[in-house]
Amino acid sequence: MGTSKPHPHNQTADFNYDEALAAFSAPQSSVDGVAVGKVIGDNAPHEVGQQEQWQYDKEHFKLVSPLNRAKFRILIVGTGLAGGAAAAALGELGYDVKVFTYHDSPRRAHSIAAQGGVNSSRSKKLDNDSTYNHTKDTVKGGDYRCRENDCWRLAMESGKVIDHMNAIGAPFSREYGGTLATRSFGGVQVSRTYYTRGQTGQQLQLATTSALYRQIGAGNVEIFTHSDVQDIIVEDGVCKGIVTRNIITGELSTHTGHATVLATGGYGNVYHMSTLAKNSNASAIMRAYEQGAYMASPSFVQFHPTGLPVNSDWQSKTILMSESLRNDGRIWTPAQKDDQRDPMTIPEDERDYFLERRYPAFGNLVPRDIASRANAQQINGGYGVGPKKNSVYLDLTHAIEKLGEDTIRERYSNLIQMYEEAIGDDAYKTPMRIAPTCHYTMGGLWTDFHEMTSIPGLFCAGESSWMYHGANRLGANSLLSSSVEGWFTLPFTVPNYLAPLLGQEAPDAESQAAKDALKRTEDRIEKILNIRGPNPHGAEYYHRQLGEILYRCCGVARSVEDMQQGIDEIRKVRADFWENVFVPGGKDEMNQQLENAIRVADYLDLGELMCVDALDRDESCGAHYREDHLDEDGEAERNDDEWCFVSAWEPGDKPETFIRHSEPLYFDRIPLMTRNYK
Repeated sequence: MGTSKPHPHNQTADFNYDEALAAFSAPQSSVDGVAVGKVIGDNAPHEVGQQEQWQYDKEHFKLVSPLNRAKFRILIVGTGLAGGAAAAALGELGYDVKVFTYHDSPRRAHSIAAQGGVNSSRSKKLDNDSTYNHTKDTVKGGDYRCRENDCWRLAMESGKVIDHMNAIGAPFSREYGGTLATRSFGGVQVSRTYYTRGQTGQQLQLATTSALYRQIGAGNVEIFTHSDVQDIIVEDGVCKGIVTRNIITGELSTHTGHATVLATGGYGNVYHMSTLAKNSNASAIMRAYEQGAYMASPSFVQFHPTGLPVNSDWQSKTILMSESLRNDGRIWTPAQKDDQRDPMTIPEDERDYFLERRYPAFGNLVPRDIASRANAQQINGGYGVGPKKNSVYLDLTHAIEKLGEDTIRERYSNLIQMYEEAIGDDAYKTPMRIAPTCHYTMGGLWTDFHEMTSIPGLFCAGESSWMYHGANRLGANSLLSSSVEGWFTLPFTVPNYLAPLLGQEAPDAESQAAKDALKRTEDRIEKILNIRGPNPHGAEYYHRQLGEILYRCCGVARSVEDMQQGIDEIRKVRADFWENVFVPGGKDEMNQQLENAIRVADYLDLGELMCVDALDRDESCGAHYREDHLDEDGEAERNDDEWCFVSAWEPGDKPETFIRHSEPLYFDRIPLMTRNYK
C-alpha cells in the first residue's frame, strides 16, 4: 500500500479508463450465496482529468429549450435539502415538477435536524484552504472508497452553496466584523465549516423550503403531502413513476413522469436506535433495489462519536450532540478502570485524553470513524463512565476557562440545553457524557456521475445515494453534498437525460407496468395484514431484535464470526416476522402499525444485505473496521490490490442469493496512500 511505485488504481499519464475497466477482475466472494457480477463504469467523461470532468460535462450536456420544459414531468420524492432544492430549482427552470413527502409539510424533512455546519473551501481565512485540499480531505476521509471526480465536484460547487443559501435567507453566523464565521470539523486542519450556531440544518432547510414554497405558489411545483412511496414503476427497464400511499386515508395512487428522483434520506433506523427521526426509513430505496437498482456498499455505516449514551433498554432512539463541540471540548476518561468519581474531582494527571494521546496531529478532531472506535475501545476496555459505564467525557471546562462562559453559550447554547434536558447535567459545570451511536449511512443506491441509478430515468440524491463519502463521511459534508446535488447537479443532469425524450408523451398511469406496481403494493399490504401466526408480536418487537443483532454483528468493530452469526440470526428473525407479525386495523385508514410493519420488513432484508456486504468485503476501510484486517497499530488496513472498488448489489434469482457488481475506483491527483491522522 506504499507509494514507491505506481499502484494500478493510481492514474498515470497513459491511463485509459475503458481499458482499465476491461482489465479489472473482481475477487470471488467467501460468502455463501454471493455471485460475482459485471464490472460497471461511472459514466463520467474520462477523456479529461477527474478534476475537469464536471466542468466538461456541464459544457457538453444536452439542453432543453425553455419553451419545451413544461412538457417534461419530473417526480421528486423527499423534501429535505436534496429533494427540496431539486424541486425548487427544476420548478423555477420551468419543468412540470411533482414533489412528494410523507410529512404534513416539506419543512419537516430530517435535514432540519442537522446541527454543526456545512463545509466550503471558499474561506477567506489565511489557513491555506483550497478546492484541492477540500477534495483531498474528502477522499482521504472516505478512506479511498469514493470517486475522486465526485469529490472534486463537491469541493468546486461548495462556494456556490454558501453564497446561494446566504442569498435566500440562511442566517449564517458572522465574525465581529461581519464576515461569515467558520470553524473546524473532524478530519481537516483548516477552518471551512460555515454554521448557524448549532442549528445549521434547520436554517438551511427553512431557506430551501421557502424557495420550494415560492415555486409551489407560482404553480411550477405540485406538492403531495402524507404520501409514502410504496413501489417503483419500471417499464422495459426504464423508470416511469411511483406508487404512493396516503398515510392518512390509506389511498393508493400511481404517478408517472419522464424522470424520478429519490431523495428519501438514510437507512440508519435499521439499527432501531439511531440519531434519525423515527419515521426515517429505507422503503423507497428497497423498492428500487427490488426493481433492479443496485445498492452500493450498504455496510458503510457511520457511528457518531458524540451521541448521548443509551440510558434504557427501551429507549426508542438516540440523540446527537454536534461534532462542533469537539472544536472546544476535550474527550477523556479516567486513567484507571472503573473510576466512578465525580469527574470534576479527578486530577489532570489521572485523566486520559486518549484522542490527543493517540492522534496528536488532529487530536479531538480526528474523523468520526476513528473517534468512535477509540471511544468504544475505552468503554469496552473498562474505562467507561456514567451509571451504565457506557460513555466517555466531552469536557468544555477548559474552553470556558480560556474563552469565558459567554462565548461558549454563544456557540453551543442550544446543544447544551438539549443535553441538560436529556441527561439532567449542566455541561457548563460538569463534563458531558457521550458514546458512539448509529448516525449516517454512506451506502445507498448506486448512482453514476450524473446521479442516475442503474435504472434509466431513476435518479437518487442525498443520503439515500452512496455518492461522495466512501467508507466514512467527514462532518459537515452531508449538508454540503445534499445541497450540491439539489441546487447544482440535478438541474444539469436531469435535463441532459430528458433532452432526447422530447416529443414523447408522459408515461401512462394506466399502463400495464403501472398496474403491476400497484398490484405488488396491494399484495404486500394484504400479506402483512393477513398474518395470523401462533405467537403474534408487533413489528416493533422484530425491529428491536434486528437492531440488537446489527449493533453486535455489524457495528463499530466487526469480526468474521459475528458477521456470519448476524446473517443467520437475521434470517431467523425474518422467518418469525413473516409467520407471526400482527398488525391490527385495516388498510383504508391511518394505520401506523401497518406503516411500521412494511418498514421493518424492508429493514430485515436490508440488514441481511448489510451483513453480507460486510462479510464479503475482505478488508478494513473507514467505518468498515474488521478485526481480522488491522495494521500493527490496530488501525484499519485496506486491501487496495483486491478491494479498491465499489460493491453494487443486486438480488439473486433465489432467496438469500446476491450478485455483487463492481465499479473500480481510480485516483488521479489524490493518489492512494495509507490514512494517517497521527
